[in-house]
Amino acid sequence: MNLRIDSGQLSIDASRIDRLDRSVESPGAGKADAFTSELGKAIGEVDKLQTAADTQADAVARGAGNIHEMALALEKADVAMRLAMRVRNKLVDTYNEIMRMGI
Repeated sequence: MNLRIDSGQLSIDASRIDRLDRSVESPGAGKADAFTSELGKAIGEVDKLQTAADTQADAVARGAGNIHEMALALEKADVAMRLAMRVRNKLVDTYNEIMRMGI
C-alpha cells in the first residue's frame, strides 16, 4: 500500500512500515514470553492433577482403587483449580485496571 498526499508532503509505504515493525523489538518481549511459558506450565500441572483425580475416581468406581488415594487426588486437584481461578481473577482485574488508566 502506498499513500501519497502531495499538498501535505505525506508519503507512506506500507512495506517499509512492515519491515520497521519486524525490526523493532519491544523491551518486555522476553519477559512476556517467559511469563506466558510459566503460565502454560502451571496450567499443564493443574490439568495433570485433574487427570490424575479422574483416573483415581474411575479406579474406585470399578472397585480397584483406594478411596484414601482418590480423596487426596481430588483434594489436590480442587486446591490447584481454586488457585488457578484466583490467579486468573487477579490477571483479569489487573487487565481491567490497566484499561481504565488514562493516557
